Amino acid sequence: MSDLTELALANLHLELGARMVPFAGYNMPVQYPMGVMGEHQHTRTKAGLFDVSHMGQVLLQPKGSIEDTARAFEALMPVDVLGLAEGRQRYGLLTNDAGGILDDLMFANRGDHFYVVVNAGCKADDIAHMQAHLSATCDVVPVTDRALLALQGPAAEAALSAIVDVSGMRFMDSVNMASDYGDLWISRSGYTGEDGFEISVANTQAEAFARALLSAEDVAPIGLGARDALRLEAGLCLYGHDITQETSPIEAGLTWAIQKARRSGGDRAGGFPGAKRILQELTQGPARKRVGLRPEGRAPMREGTALFAGDTPIGTVTSGGFGPTVGAPIAMGYVDAAYAEPNTQITGEVRGKRLPLTVSPMPFIQQTYKR
Repeated sequence: MSDLTELALANLHLELGARMVPFAGYNMPVQYPMGVMGEHQHTRTKAGLFDVSHMGQVLLQPKGSIEDTARAFEALMPVDVLGLAEGRQRYGLLTNDAGGILDDLMFANRGDHFYVVVNAGCKADDIAHMQAHLSATCDVVPVTDRALLALQGPAAEAALSAIVDVSGMRFMDSVNMASDYGDLWISRSGYTGEDGFEISVANTQAEAFARALLSAEDVAPIGLGARDALRLEAGLCLYGHDITQETSPIEAGLTWAIQKARRSGGDRAGGFPGAKRILQELTQGPARKRVGLRPEGRAPMREGTALFAGDTPIGTVTSGGFGPTVGAPIAMGYVDAAYAEPNTQITGEVRGKRLPLTVSPMPFIQQTYKR
C-alpha cells in the first residue's frame, strides 16, 4: 500500500465502509456496504457519486492565441479541436503513427485555454506526449491540487442543483461555477450512460463538497465494481482493454468521434498520426470491428475469451460480465468484419467448451443524456 497514491477523500471512503483496492497506482474504493449490484441499480434509478480523482487533469494554457494551441492539439488527434465552441467539451483520441489509440480523453474549450481529462493509467505518458508536441504553442500544466468527482443518474441534476444551478446545462456543456466549496469545474458528461456531471473541486474542499452531495436522500457512494458494469452496459470503451495502441478508432466503432472537417474532403483532412490507415478504414472499412455480445444462459464471458465461427477463430472478448440492468451476461469484443452484423450467431470458448452467443447492437441500455 505504501507505493499507492491516496485520494483526497481517502478518509471519507473508509468512513463510508469502502473496500479499497490498488488501481492505476491509487488506493481506490471498489465497493461500499451496499454491494456492487445495489450500487449499480442505485445509479440507474437515483444517483451515484464516484471518486475519479485518479484521472489526469491537465490545462493547455496558450502562449499566444488559443487558435494556435487548438491547431497544435488537433495535429495529435483525428478530432476537430478548432471548431469546438467555448463552453463545450468533446471526446478525443490521441493516435500513434500506426493509427492505434494512445489514449482516449475529454477536452473542453474554456475560452482562453483548454481543460483536458485523461485516463489514470496513461496519465504520465499523455502529459509527456503533449509536452513534447505542444510546448511551442502552450504550457501543458498538470492539475495536482483538485479532486474529480462524477455524479451520475436521474437524480443527479437535482442533487447538484441544490449547491449550484446546473439545470440549464446540456450534454457536453462545460462551465466554471462559484460555490460554497470554491470554484467548481463542471461538465455534463460521464461514464455510465446516464445523465450526470463530472466535477473538479479543490482538494481542500473535496470532502465538504462530497458530504454535501451525499446528504441528498437519493445520492449514494459508488465504487469501481459498479462503475465497470455501468460503462459496459452503456457500450463504452475501457482503455487498455477495448481500445489499445494496436486498435484503430474505426475498428473500435469510434467513427462518430472523427468530425467531417478531419475526414477526406474536409477542411482540415488528415494531418494527424496514423491518418493514412484511419482515413483508409473510414472509406474501405476495417478488417475487424468492436461489437456487442450476448452470451446465452447466465454465465458471463470474460476478457480474453476466444470467439469462433464454426472452428474458425474470429476474435476475442475484451470486456465481459453480468449486466444488472440487462439482467443477463453481456460482453464486447472484436470479430472479423464478416461476422460483425447484429444477430450473427457465434461461439465463445469457456473452459474448453464452445458456448453460443449472439452479436448485439450497443449500448445494451438506453442512454439518458440531456441533449
